[in-house]
Amino acid sequence: MSDLEHTVNKMKIMYREIFMKTSDAIQLRIDEIKPKDFQGDILDKYEENSKGFQWQIAVLDMFENDISHEIYRKWQEILKLRENYECKGCATCCNLACSEFSSDELKKRAANGDKFAKQFTSIFIPYNSREEARKIYPEYLNLLDETIDEDVYFYHCPKLNDCKKCSDYKNRPQICRDFPDNPLCILPKSCGFYEWREYAQPIAMMLHSMVEIIDYYKEKINLAQK
Repeated sequence: MSDLEHTVNKMKIMYREIFMKTSDAIQLRIDEIKPKDFQGDILDKYEENSKGFQWQIAVLDMFENDISHEIYRKWQEILKLRENYECKGCATCCNLACSEFSSDELKKRAANGDKFAKQFTSIFIPYNSREEARKIYPEYLNLLDETIDEDVYFYHCPKLNDCKKCSDYKNRPQICRDFPDNPLCILPKSCGFYEWREYAQPIAMMLHSMVEIIDYYKEKINLAQK
């Protein structure tokens, strides 16, 4: 097993464990505001204005005004911590930028007002082929081929000089200054933000789990109340 495969498998196992712990924690918070001596599940259907119905309203309010704000604050803390790290110039992100959209799709999105797509297409150009991109990071592309069914498109920045350094680093756009903006992305150990990712990754997984879980509850509760 390659180092990259080991990293991905480790992330999957970690996420499953964090998801289960987060699910238990949210269930506990739901139970804490359950009416005393009330029998029933939060996802059951109740008569309007009944104890069960009001409990569901209270849970939705907790999701919206408490837990959602907690997620936002914690995410901002993660991004703030990122400021303690800096780019070391490994150029991996410049040589191998990825997108779920093709170049033509990105241009259409940019023309329709998508700010990220507009900035991305103003910087990165597509590789002529997947095999051309594979030469940059073969281990990563091989793993994608094995684990992902959807198309992934690869791009590179033409501003890299012969030494693989940015020829206009001081004037680099915001999309480059903000990278990486997600500690769940895969980074090489040579990246200056690798240690930030290692520290922040479990926290980000917890926050991602919280979003998934409360979205599930909100959908089911709203269906029960119709």
